[in-house]
Amino acid sequence: QDIETEISISFRDALFGKEVDLRLSGQSSAGSTITVRIPAGVNDGSKVRVKGRGGPGEAGPGDLFVLVNVIPHPVFTRKGENLHISVPVSFTEAALGADISVPTIEGDEVKLRLASGTQNGKTLRVKGRGVKKGVNAGDLIVMIEVQVPQRIDGKAKKALEDFAKVTKDEDLRSEFMQRARA
Repeated sequence: QDIETEISISFRDALFGKEVDLRLSGQSSAGSTITVRIPAGVNDGSKVRVKGRGGPGEAGPGDLFVLVNVIPHPVFTRKGENLHISVPVSFTEAALGADISVPTIEGDEVKLRLASGTQNGKTLRVKGRGVKKGVNAGDLIVMIEVQVPQRIDGKAKKALEDFAKVTKDEDLRSEFMQRARA
């Protein structure tokens, strides 16, 4: 007879694979421990089958099915084989352009160049730095999150006031308002 159990593993363990020791109970092998190999790239809600490690049955032992729950990561999310991350950048980095460091799930960093005028919500793709399955790998999708300062004083405030004066004739919402009325 087949048996089902559940385990929770970290986001990183789901991506890279892990061996988990399970203590079985309520069957002829009660109290026994088996090692289950969770394959790299496993999805949340996947079932891993271990042949012949279930309960006894007339046709021999059943299978053990392990339901895998993946604990969410605080920074990365997964969509298919791609990993997604939102990276905060300053207003000046977005406006003027900058080279930024972005963490990867492997623990290292990649450098990305922001063009001047980068808008909030812009996405950048880092090829091959997503979920690896065999020889294929998804991408790391980086969403830019422009952080506007909450407090501005002194020289910074004066500089922004000067900027506002220089750009006062730019109407960012006129086209938007026309589309809204259409």
